[in-house]
Parts: sequence; C-alpha cells; structure tokens
Amino acid sequence: MSAHKPRILVIDDEPQIHRFLGPALEAAGYEPLRAETAADGLAAIANRAPDAVVLDLGLPDLDGKQALIRARAFYEGPIIILSARDMEMEKIEALDLGADDYVEKPFHVGELLARLRVAMRHALNREGAPALIKAGDIEIDLVKRLVSRGGEPVRLSPREYDLLAKLAAGGGKVLTHRQLLTAVWGPANVEDVQYLRVFVGHLRQKLEADPANPRYVVTEPGVGYRFMAD
Repeated sequence: MSAHKPRILVIDDEPQIHRFLGPALEAAGYEPLRAETAADGLAAIANRAPDAVVLDLGLPDLDGKQALIRARAFYEGPIIILSARDMEMEKIEALDLGADDYVEKPFHVGELLARLRVAMRHALNREGAPALIKAGDIEIDLVKRLVSRGGEPVRLSPREYDLLAKLAAGGGKVLTHRQLLTAVWGPANVEDVQYLRVFVGHLRQKLEADPANPRYVVTEPGVGYRFMAD
C-alpha cells in the first residue's frame, strides 16, 4: 500500500528543539515541518493544514496563547502545547483555549510522540470517522494513511490524499467547496473551486471504475462533494 506520512508542524524558536525533534518525528513515521515564529507557523497552517501542531508558548513575535487562538479560528486538528514547568496557569489557559494536550519542557520525546498519537486518534473520533473506511474494493486507513484498491496500493499525491481523507472522514455527508478548500489548501484558497474540481478528477481517475460516472466521489451540484462508503 502507498503510505502518506502524517505532517507534524513544530512551532518553536529554539533550534535545539528542532534538531532533536525533527529526526525523532521522522524515525516515528512522520513528516516534520518547522516554524520558528508564530507568524510563520500560522502561515504554514493556513497554506496546508498539518495533521497536528506542536506549539511552544514562548514565541518571540506573539504570545503562544494568542497564536493558539488565531490557529483555532481556522484549524481543527490536534495542537500539543510545549511549556516550561513554572507556567502552570498558562497551561490551563491554553487547554481552555482549545489545546488538546501539553508537554512540559524539558521533555522525553517518547512522551511527546505518545501524546501526539492519542491526540490524533481523538481527532478522528471527533469527526466520527472509523479508522478503516471501505467503499467497494477501496480501503482507506486513516490512521496508517494507506489507500488501496483491490488489494493494490493507490499512488496519491499528498494533496490528493488529504482531499480523499477529508471526504472519507465525512461519513457520507456533503462537504462544501469552501470546507474542502479550507481544509486541504487553507483559507486563502476558498474561492479556487476549479482547482478543487481538477483534484477531484484526479481521485476519480485513480479510484473509480468509470470516472465519468463516479460511484464513490460524488458531486452535489453547486454545493460540494461527498464520499460514498459502504
């Protein structure tokens, strides 16, 4: 099967954090992304939403809690807070503002990876999506990020996978053009409906027996798309 590594954005201004956390994330099967300021981190989230965010509260350009508030305005994925041991009230405030969990500095990377796994499982549960989605001979494993058709791997680009995963996690509900564009391409691209149509066409070519008469990735005219699982 073709695996698509979950993308983890680490927003922290300490180079040593990135030096040891980046390789650790790679070894655990993730694709690490790096930002050293709140502005760069928010831009990275908006450009293409990662699967999870690790956010330091002590950033040079913006208070970490304010960065969290801004991120939560358009990002629904897991956010793990990094904080110093003497910032108890700030950790509580961050959880109240929408963080999923926190890890105290200095931390063991194993603990952070475990908390990431839990937060990402909880995110799937919130969406009401099962870990394994089947539609005919198509299987989509949202935890392992694997897609197969008739037992053979389906080769998808990262954007194609993100779009398919968002549709499949929808539980058969119609997702609007705006919802899909925001989730996969970021809020700056909510008007690029033609771009979305192109990628839906790519998915149909790879998943449908008859792309001209799709069975799984179904158009709701003037509204958006839905994924028809078993």
